[in-house]
Amino acid sequence: MSTVTEVVAKPSDLGRVRGRVTRKLLRNPMGVFGGALILIVALAGIFAPWLAPYSPSEVHFTTPFQQPATVGFALGTDDLGRDILSRVLYGARASLEVGVLSVLLAIVVGVPLGLLSGYWRKLDAVVSRLADLMLAFPFLIIAVGLAAINGGGLTNAAIALGIANIPTMIRVVRAETLRLKESDFVLAAHAMNAGTWRILGQHILPNSLSAVIVQATVIMPTAVIGEAILSFLGLGIRPPDPSLGIMLSDAQQYLFRTAWPGVFPGVAIALICLGFNLFGDALRDALDPKTGGKR
Repeated sequence: MSTVTEVVAKPSDLGRVRGRVTRKLLRNPMGVFGGALILIVALAGIFAPWLAPYSPSEVHFTTPFQQPATVGFALGTDDLGRDILSRVLYGARASLEVGVLSVLLAIVVGVPLGLLSGYWRKLDAVVSRLADLMLAFPFLIIAVGLAAINGGGLTNAAIALGIANIPTMIRVVRAETLRLKESDFVLAAHAMNAGTWRILGQHILPNSLSAVIVQATVIMPTAVIGEAILSFLGLGIRPPDPSLGIMLSDAQQYLFRTAWPGVFPGVAIALICLGFNLFGDALRDALDPKTGGKR
């Protein structure tokens, strides 16, 4: 009996796993760089009300199309004289909010369905067909439907992008559940007459979190780009609320006059996506026990 108990306890040694993952992340220069980018963008978004020199919707009709490094306007102004730096800070904040909300929605719905699908074969066909059905509707179609019902907005953009990423989360968790339910510690838990929900909650779910976290880092840049697309098309955040997609939409008609109003929001989107992609790749390698001490 003591041997079985020891086998079951091993996967819950989270402290040792966290230490190993942290060491491998810190030895990965690209992962550290990606994490630093995410931290800088997150802090800039959180403290945007204090960092922004102006309100993002404040108009200066006497100073439109100011060049970067102009006195009082570090990144210049747009066609209405609005400060680009202030709008980029608030736009990055909105992008991160949409990304976080869409990730939470995908996790809250996708993880339980993936666990049930992978553990109970009778539910697998139903959940898999549901995931296929959801994949048949691109997030643009969902966003159009939500916009027609409730109008555009940050919440609707997050819901549309979250729904679009639920099928992928279901499949990731389902695959992990299928793999883990045949593991020694789960079979040992069965031998000890552990209940189904205890096995799912204490053994399979904690050991699936690494795949969920990595998938979250994949969803985040997708959601940021998706929010920009929706706002660009008028289906996401609506003016006068700032958005990187709205800034790109406003700047396109003045592209040949001055490119700066469109360059800076584009660079902000690229940096956010680059940060999450680099950090996600490093995190995936760090969480993979097959890489051992390499890196």
